[in-house]
Amino acid sequence: MPLEAMEHFNIRAADLEATKNFYCDVLGMKVGERPAFKFPGYWIYLGETACVHLIAADNADVKKEAGSGAIDHVAFAGTDIRGFVANAKAYNVSMKHNKVSDFGIHQIFVHDPDGIKVELNFRGEDAQNYHPEN
Repeated sequence: MPLEAMEHFNIRAADLEATKNFYCDVLGMKVGERPAFKFPGYWIYLGETACVHLIAADNADVKKEAGSGAIDHVAFAGTDIRGFVANAKAYNVSMKHNKVSDFGIHQIFVHDPDGIKVELNFRGEDAQNYHPEN
């Protein structure tokens, strides 16, 4: 049984609203439908997929499992590199750029309010020709 796609990752957010705003305002995702759990949180959608689930870090109703803190980063494919950079700058988000020329990828790394590294991979000629201002 092969895997088909990543469904979601769950973040125990120190500031639920700030983390929601980062994924929606900076990354352009949308809050969507979520089951009526007994604890607060958000499901953040990318298209039709609720790929980011948020809960409060101090939520007593959700037991923290041991060993769940080893994720280095999560990655998304992106489009419109110039638009993304302009939007991230408007929110004063620090960015680190990296080119993977062999694969035609321009990577941008940012961190959400909880310190989770988010990798955005931009492909195509526009991304390869993009040079960040120094």
